[in-house]
Amino acid sequence: MARRKPNYDELLKRLDYQFRKPELLDEALTHVSAPKSSGKSYQRLEFLGDRVLGLAIAETLYKTFPSAPEGELSRRLAELVRRESCAEIAVVWDVGPFLKLGAGEAHSGERRNPTILADVCEAIIGAVFLDGGYEAAKDLVERSFKAMIEAPRRALRDPKSALQEWAQGRGLPPPTYTIAEQTGPDHAPKFRVMVKVKGAETEFGHGTSKRIAEQAAARSLLLREGVWTEEEHGTV
Repeated sequence: MARRKPNYDELLKRLDYQFRKPELLDEALTHVSAPKSSGKSYQRLEFLGDRVLGLAIAETLYKTFPSAPEGELSRRLAELVRRESCAEIAVVWDVGPFLKLGAGEAHSGERRNPTILADVCEAIIGAVFLDGGYEAAKDLVERSFKAMIEAPRRALRDPKSALQEWAQGRGLPPPTYTIAEQTGPDHAPKFRVMVKVKGAETEFGHGTSKRIAEQAAARSLLLREGVWTEEEHGTV
């Protein structure tokens, strides 16, 4: 009995890309456990896609954040290319129903396995690169990762480190932190910490430890100076 050709129409709509060589997408969706007629799985495409993803994200970040220093760009890059981020994109693409798995893997729920989903995300990017070139792959990455690029899921750095980098970038001495007040019993203290940066108004932070209060003070100063925004950075 002839094997029916898979229908990827819905997936292609979500990718917003049409393959000249559909066999590349077929390969990108094939797990090593699947019954193979051609001896191919997504592993080689994953290897390629990982590198293409890194370059595409790096170029996009460079253009999107023209004033960001190298350290910030590196942290943003690391957050975006991590396996968890790639798995999230694969979920958005809803690749699970299209995966070609061995019987055992299919029955054990591997269509939702984050590791496999991350691998397939990179493999699809690699497939688009081979099929349509770098620009096509970069367009796919920019479309798919746009929300993550604009609003990182996790803080890119802690407030104290960010404040020190900001002061250093302005040629200023490092921030200084002083305990302005300590209240409460020894087993449950509360701290009020003051942070000073030359040329900026003093800010204060509160917390149940000196470290937490220092982070809160640094965050307040960063927000007041407009270095950080409430939209990009939640509470400490």
